[in-house]
Amino acid sequence: MLKIFKDKTVKNVVDYTIGIEVGLDSNGRKNRGGTAMEKVTENFVNEICNSHGFNYIKEATAEKVLEQWRIKLRVDKSSRRFDFAVYNGKRLYLIETNYYGGGGSKLKSTAGEYKALYDFISKDGHKFIWITDGLGWESTSRPLEETFNHIEYLLNLKMLTNGLLEDIIVNNL
Repeated sequence: MLKIFKDKTVKNVVDYTIGIEVGLDSNGRKNRGGTAMEKVTENFVNEICNSHGFNYIKEATAEKVLEQWRIKLRVDKSSRRFDFAVYNGKRLYLIETNYYGGGGSKLKSTAGEYKALYDFISKDGHKFIWITDGLGWESTSRPLEETFNHIEYLLNLKMLTNGLLEDIIVNNL
């Protein structure tokens, strides 16, 4: 999938993602935006891990993290599942992704939840990265700004294409 970006078939990740998600506001396609965002993010995570010899887990639970890396991960709720967990040999990075084509209360509640999750995860020395994007944030920018000012890493698709996720993980930031 990254090949289409590298060979310039797709010149802009944001345009590509928005193009995928035409009509996502209908209930029949409720989570297609989140699924597409996970796939785009996984391409970056996979490339980073392959290039640097790191491992990652998709849909990571505390049990999977313990089994894979022998790292005890405390979670704030028993059903917690992270979109991705990346271990660079020194630090565990827990990644959540989402894409919002439209506004609403879900964006506000997600921003609040991730502020609390960041605080919880950080106590154990792990890193939390939230990758989000979409036009929905245009009408709900205040909660996003508050979260941006609170957590260490809040990224968008442009930041991914500029290599920020790779810099964070590779340089153990």
